[in-house]
Amino acid sequence: MQLFSHPRGLPLLLCVLLAALAGCVEGEQSPVRVSSLKFTGVKAVKAGQLKDVLATIQSSKIPWGAKHYFTREQFEADLKRIVAFYRDRGFPDAKVRSFDVKLNDKQDAVDVTVNIEEGQPIVVEAVEYEGFEMLPPADLQGLKDRIALKQNAPLDRAVAQASREAALDEVKDHGYPYATVRVTERPGSSERARVLTFSTTPGTLARYGAIDVEGNTSVADNVVIRHLTFRPNRRFRLSQLQESQRRLYSLETFQFANIEPVIVEGEQPEVVPVKVTVTEGKHRKVNFGLGYGSEEKARGSIDWRHVNFFGGARTLQLEGSYSALSKGARLNLRQPYIFGPRYNLRTTAQSWHRTEPAYTLNTRGGQIALERTFARRGPLSRRQGTMTASLSYTNEFQSYRVTEEALRTPDFLKTLIALGLDPLNGRAQGRLSSVDFDIHRATMDSTINAHRGYLFDGHFERAGSFLQGDYDFAEMILEGRYYLSLGERAVVAVKARGGSIGTPRGENLTVPFYRRYFLGGANSLRGWGRFEVSPLFEGLSIGGHTMFESSAEVRAPIWGNLSAVVFADAGNVWNNAWAFDFGDMRYDVGPGLRYLTPIGPIRVDVGYQLNPIPGLLIDGEKQTRRFRFHFSIGQAF
Repeated sequence: MQLFSHPRGLPLLLCVLLAALAGCVEGEQSPVRVSSLKFTGVKAVKAGQLKDVLATIQSSKIPWGAKHYFTREQFEADLKRIVAFYRDRGFPDAKVRSFDVKLNDKQDAVDVTVNIEEGQPIVVEAVEYEGFEMLPPADLQGLKDRIALKQNAPLDRAVAQASREAALDEVKDHGYPYATVRVTERPGSSERARVLTFSTTPGTLARYGAIDVEGNTSVADNVVIRHLTFRPNRRFRLSQLQESQRRLYSLETFQFANIEPVIVEGEQPEVVPVKVTVTEGKHRKVNFGLGYGSEEKARGSIDWRHVNFFGGARTLQLEGSYSALSKGARLNLRQPYIFGPRYNLRTTAQSWHRTEPAYTLNTRGGQIALERTFARRGPLSRRQGTMTASLSYTNEFQSYRVTEEALRTPDFLKTLIALGLDPLNGRAQGRLSSVDFDIHRATMDSTINAHRGYLFDGHFERAGSFLQGDYDFAEMILEGRYYLSLGERAVVAVKARGGSIGTPRGENLTVPFYRRYFLGGANSLRGWGRFEVSPLFEGLSIGGHTMFESSAEVRAPIWGNLSAVVFADAGNVWNNAWAFDFGDMRYDVGPGLRYLTPIGPIRVDVGYQLNPIPGLLIDGEKQTRRFRFHFSIGQAF
């Protein structure tokens, strides 16, 4: 039943309509649920942004989802919010032209459509800068390129304010803690054009003074101070205060940390004191986790940490995990501040068991790693991403056993014997002694459900040779991911990963069987099951020494937290080291669903093989179906 749809006499009709609806909401009948909320005429902004500022909220389409109800006061205020929203974004003539409201037959739900006339915007004709001579030309140009306020764009007040803050941060990062930046505007060459001017008064060029630490109880002042990236008598830089604050949080010892210069109004001394305020959190923490996946089945985990272990802000961590694929315990000790605040030393001891389709592996040993965090110069308003590098030494005793199917393959058994396996029980053991170098760079906006940014990981390992040990090989793996947001419509995600393992002499017999590559599974080529893509020997997957895999996904929202995915995967494993053959690839495609939760998306994927692997045996039988079903938590990448 349509209650009203009329462009004229809006205030009077609104009162009549809202009074009628109020009788439904406030009378003896059940509250009126907002079934849908739509807009027409919205072109310059995103409908989702407009919905975010309104109190009238659409109810979830899912039966068990959140329900939201229509109220007179909220809707009256929302119509004013719409006009204010547009005015702040450079559309002073925007107005609500009309609205359509329809009750369903049961009169317990309403569909609301708001018809908006945006009008013509006020545009930014030019952006000028005054008083920024203290900035090096390259930094000033970088500021101009970076700020969100752009020429010929609508004059968005929020964007203008954010741009002013970025300009202020840039001046403060060049030694001027007392700086101010104003934004003024004047008419442009037309009635709807404006020229904006950023004017700065830098104040006194200053350096750091005394550092005062407050709020710490068990952590000594010197421990806090040594994690700061600035020292007294050095030039003041805002970015160093911001980076130091993040470093204090990363210690996990403090639940609150704030660093700010001590500025007295009306005074601008050349030496500015710094105040560090912290609040210590609980020193002992424990977290439990439960989950289920089509590969891991039921899984559980425990993570116990003791921060500020024996002082020095070091962290002792004990973690345990149990699932159908892996189980074990690991002890980590992290020592911050080695050589400087950007270096950490991490020591690990573990006992772990893995059960894979091709083998079972027991690992006992440890690793020691020196980690360095790289900070990009400049305040946080101009920084993107993090970068870390680590150099580590691993010494572990490995004991593994291949499957019964491999032992029952006479010709392949010869290879296993050459690898050092006992032909009677398929077991082998040895000591891994290796040096590893890892590099990580990420700019993603989220680690569990990224919408934009990229990731790069590089892993380089050398085992044996002068390190002794029972294995001799070199390995390199590179991985890249890229995420592109298409507004509210979708997210495009792309991944590529490749690597090889072998010896400089081209021999493979010094590479243990458990280090061979296998693809397929929930996070790999989803048209196949775990470890099903690799070179075959009489139908059995035996792994290889070179691999490449890539994936592309389009993730689009459906209702609320539910979204749909279409994906395509490509990749393969080849027998010899550095034997990439991109003419010999396996491909799969498929759909999927994601439901966003606080711990990450619940994921369901169905992958279909475009070119099945001839002769592949699954549980000793020839493959009979070309699709695989995967259920897990977290995005595939």
